[in-house]
Amino acid sequence: MPNGDDAITVTILTGIGQADAPAWDACAGPDNPFLCHAFLSAVEESGSATGKTGWQPSHLVAFDAAGRMVGAVPAYLKSHSYGEYVFDHAWANAYERAGGSYYPKLQVAAPFTPVPGSRLLLAPGAGEEVAAALITALERVAKRYGVSSAHVTFPHAADWARLGAAGWLQRVGVQYHWDNRGYGSFDDFLEALNSRKRKAIRKERREVADSSVRLHTLTGDDLKPEHWDAFYNFYLETADRKWGGAYLNRAFFDQLGQTMADRVVLVMCEDDGEWVAGALNLLGTDTLYGRNWGSDGRYRYLHFEACYYRALDFAIERGLKRVEAGAQGEHKIQRGYLPVETYSAHWIADPGFRRALDRHLTEERAAVAADIAALATMSPYRQGD
Repeated sequence: MPNGDDAITVTILTGIGQADAPAWDACAGPDNPFLCHAFLSAVEESGSATGKTGWQPSHLVAFDAAGRMVGAVPAYLKSHSYGEYVFDHAWANAYERAGGSYYPKLQVAAPFTPVPGSRLLLAPGAGEEVAAALITALERVAKRYGVSSAHVTFPHAADWARLGAAGWLQRVGVQYHWDNRGYGSFDDFLEALNSRKRKAIRKERREVADSSVRLHTLTGDDLKPEHWDAFYNFYLETADRKWGGAYLNRAFFDQLGQTMADRVVLVMCEDDGEWVAGALNLLGTDTLYGRNWGSDGRYRYLHFEACYYRALDFAIERGLKRVEAGAQGEHKIQRGYLPVETYSAHWIADPGFRRALDRHLTEERAAVAADIAALATMSPYRQGD
């Protein structure tokens, strides 16, 4: 697909398996595990993200005049809005009430993953002309397919700014992240909190420690099929309760364990020889990403211990800069995870619908900024820290 610049050509791939893995990973970089070839292969080859599940791969890859891959975009044709975590169901309903067809749409994302990261993946040394070519290609693909819209969810600020400059609508959301301020231990972190929050966390951890539950933090060769069997059952229970169905299948977790074991941090909870809960994290270069949790629901404070405090233990021990606990849950604030902005960008084909959404998003951005400012006042950190 020419892009007005003979030096750069963009091609559409109908599966991540068509991309050269080292070349894709050179564009994606090492920081975010959800953008690497192995993760995208796991969701696609397992059958979790395919045309049958409403996620038809339509990845873009850019090549320079010498045939070197210099950019990529993980993209999917979607027939629904599930598994995205930037909610546009109201948009779809409004457009269809007006007589339009919202689906299919073009979605740029790591499937089922509300983790911020690059979405315009640029090879080392690639310039702004590659990013511009990828944006132009996204718009041309959207027009070629005749979709109502294209959406880039959870991009980093740099990509969000590029898309905004290209005329895409900009949206803001909120997540909760923990920053490592040079803590040498969990107790060092607690000392940075005000007295009331510090005592509350110690009480929660002590109650779990005094219970019959034992927690195991597993990664690499420590991961065994029995752990994935148990965790998948917890995942199904949580998915059925929250979403009415699971996005990921058992084969996905098998492949994740086979190809990305060193980037998996699985906290498994055991009671009298029985697995009773688990929390799945993935490891980046300097960040631990909390993803999925499930349990049989019998244990007080175990969710906080397995999902939040053990993640902080791991991050402090490894010298990581950050733990990202994902969207939703103001309860995360009192445990040291503070609100931060997240972003999405949206190309809308219909001019009238675009104008209406533009007005809506202007108001929404102001409301989200006010919400984040209010949430920030709930910080558990001592004043001045």
